[in-house]
Amino acid sequence: MKPASALLLVLAAAALCGAETINFDSAAGWTVAMIHAGGAPKWEIRADATAPSKPNVFAQVSDDKTGGRFPLAVWEKASFTDGSLTVKFKPISGTVDQAAGMVWRYKDPDNYYIVRANALEDNVVLYKLEKGQRVSLAPKGAPAKTYGVKHAVPKNAWSTLKVAFQGNLFTVYCNGKQIFEVEDATFAGAGKAGLWTKADSVTYFDDFRIETR
Repeated sequence: MKPASALLLVLAAAALCGAETINFDSAAGWTVAMIHAGGAPKWEIRADATAPSKPNVFAQVSDDKTGGRFPLAVWEKASFTDGSLTVKFKPISGTVDQAAGMVWRYKDPDNYYIVRANALEDNVVLYKLEKGQRVSLAPKGAPAKTYGVKHAVPKNAWSTLKVAFQGNLFTVYCNGKQIFEVEDATFAGAGKAGLWTKADSVTYFDDFRIETR
């Protein structure tokens, strides 16, 4: 291969990769969605003195207790297949759930992957939502019906959740530590990414980082 051709291939590969961190100075670029019954979600930019990137956070503040209610905020400016998502989150309140999650390969409100941490259950679980039905996916090496992993998720404190996805393999991290992997081939193509909560979870988010490759 000629040097010039090799350089063009390197530049083309670099163009396919990218990274962006969203600090929530505004809600531009986000759309709100939800499936199932219950009150409408309410996402807003809110000042928080504890925010990792002061002064603002992105807050889901509706507190409808309907159990199968999944408020979503979808980032409209990126659609990709492989990469990673990272977010800092703080569970504020909720009696049914105190959940913070991220979605990827999002097709529509009924079809996407989710990883979520729950401060009431002290666990982290990866799901697929297919045709509106949410199914937990067992970690690699665990029995088929295993429900995520137990992991401390503090209330009213900031934690960091990350998922990396390459092909059929998804790797989940919490506070910088890899905690499990999942393999699944349901959604193989490109999709959008976003943030997710459940039921009456009031949750703050900051520093949402998208890396594509």
